[in-house]
Amino acid sequence: MEPREKRLVFPFSAIVGQEKAKLALLCVAVNPLIGGVLLKGDKGTGKSTLVRALANVLPEIEVVADCPFNCNPRNPLEMCDSCYERYERGEELPVAKRKMRVVDLPLSVTIDRLVGTIDVERFLKEGKKALQPGILAEANRGVLYIDEVNLLDDYIADSLLDAAAMGWNTIEREGISFRHPARFILVGSMNPEEGELRPQILDRFGLCVEVSAPMDPEERIEIVKRVEEFHEDPISFYKKYESEEKKLTERIVKARRILPKVEISDDLLKLLAETVVNLGIKTNRAEIATIKTAKAIAALNGRRRVSLEDLEKAMELALPHRLRDRPFQKSPQMRPPKPKDDSKQDHDHKGDHKHEHKKGKRSERRNQEPRSRGTGNLEQNFRSSEAKIPRIESKNFDGSEFKGYRSSRDVSVTVINFPKGIPVSYVPPKGEIRDVDFYNSVICAMLNGKKPPIKLDLNDIRVRVRKAKAPTLWVLLLDSSGSMAVQKRISIAKGIAEKLVENGYIKKSKMALIVAKGNQAEIFVPPTKNYWEVLEKIESVPTGGRTPLSSALYNLLLLANRERVKDRSVKVRAFLITDGKANVPLFGKRIKEEITELARALKKREIELTIYDTRGRGINPGLSYVPILEQVAGARVHKV
Repeated sequence: MEPREKRLVFPFSAIVGQEKAKLALLCVAVNPLIGGVLLKGDKGTGKSTLVRALANVLPEIEVVADCPFNCNPRNPLEMCDSCYERYERGEELPVAKRKMRVVDLPLSVTIDRLVGTIDVERFLKEGKKALQPGILAEANRGVLYIDEVNLLDDYIADSLLDAAAMGWNTIEREGISFRHPARFILVGSMNPEEGELRPQILDRFGLCVEVSAPMDPEERIEIVKRVEEFHEDPISFYKKYESEEKKLTERIVKARRILPKVEISDDLLKLLAETVVNLGIKTNRAEIATIKTAKAIAALNGRRRVSLEDLEKAMELALPHRLRDRPFQKSPQMRPPKPKDDSKQDHDHKGDHKHEHKKGKRSERRNQEPRSRGTGNLEQNFRSSEAKIPRIESKNFDGSEFKGYRSSRDVSVTVINFPKGIPVSYVPPKGEIRDVDFYNSVICAMLNGKKPPIKLDLNDIRVRVRKAKAPTLWVLLLDSSGSMAVQKRISIAKGIAEKLVENGYIKKSKMALIVAKGNQAEIFVPPTKNYWEVLEKIESVPTGGRTPLSSALYNLLLLANRERVKDRSVKVRAFLITDGKANVPLFGKRIKEEITELARALKKREIELTIYDTRGRGINPGLSYVPILEQVAGARVHKV
């Protein structure tokens, strides 16, 4: 079976280019303690191919033959509770050799499948509590691969992080307490366009590599040729690269033997520490991952001492994804470390300071000086400015429209008979049965007088109650009409919008942007988790023209309806940033009547509306439609 698997996987050594990604994967194969690899890049750039090809060059490992957790028979510190008990009794553990595996973690995985659960079949037949291992057990001492890791549910990611951080998976299920080693190489891939990764997960990856398609026509031609050749005859294609694959495996094995003897000088350590401090990186994982990677690179090259070049390569892999202190902060440019030269360094520093000073002045002038003083139809472009924003609080939604939700908030909900979320309880089913709690169903059957082997009937069945994250959509409605240019209100409005995007990122909500300007509002960004795109669009929105407020609210209703057709459980929150003026009717009616009708529709469809009123002091309150929205739609209003 093993040779067949090899032939069907595109060979690692046949992949064209992607040298950084290849090096990162080989480094973690040599030393799994580096902490895993994250491959970031557009779709179709070969991320999944790289990971699956890695399986062919991974060496064999010794395992306890009759253990489902791939325990290390030579090291009691890497044994599950059962193997350790046998080892303590002096029992000779049976040893087998197996290839390291690449285990896929599907995005639809349940918590029970991930960490392990009760062996229901054995429990029903024998009445004994036994454990059914999960994916973390299968991945121990292998590779755990998560495609589209940025789309992984929070509760799954949290459990995964706990296991990855501790190196152990502890299972507490219905009276069973068991733990086993979970020491895997974590490899993730993601397309940044589909959303950012949580900082807690991002920092868990020791290395991060940007994977992009080559722009050299010759390289692209070679990729096409090799893929076509592989598809036509995969067996012959694999044989063509078989010797190269074996060399890579031998290189990894040799590097593992050398690794404990690899040393790094104090000068390079000091150089690394200074570089990390200068870049403003706060996590200590930066230095730890960099040193381990530099040693792995030296070992892969058959050397027992880390060179400056090894350190530079390691820094390129281990530091870039740690440069940002907070979401959407612009990362400082990373430069390779250089030996100290005080006079040159002082000169460069002064030059850099002078350049930054000039750049800052230009930026300040650009921010303060609009292209024109007019506020009519002539468009202007204002940059965002910092504004004090009231805290965005969670508000309970009424879950009556979504059958199966016991209660609902914009962060988490309680779901019944639906296989998503963390189990917290169980209840008798009503209607269709989808998420059976087998253990508690059997307990109920036994309490009703049945004995093993047990046959369940409808009176015994219990379904799970779970806590899950509610899907949310945040819609930003930005008034960018000519009146917002007065006193540069639009700069404050853009600052508010950008802060809202950062809050949406933290809560992992989808974001959409509607801009009200000219004769009708426009959906600038449809619902997405690509927060960078939303930020860029906010910054580039021009200001000028009339105020189609009715059109913006109508677009909000259409957008919410479309999203709820896809998933009726979606909770919609809208944030309107405006001075409250409106002068473009939508249906030919009076604007006041239109906005009143639209406000009623928002309330009826349970769209939570928050308004940031940018009117300055001295403006006649009667000119604003904000009070109507506050009264009719139940909007919360914050004065800015």
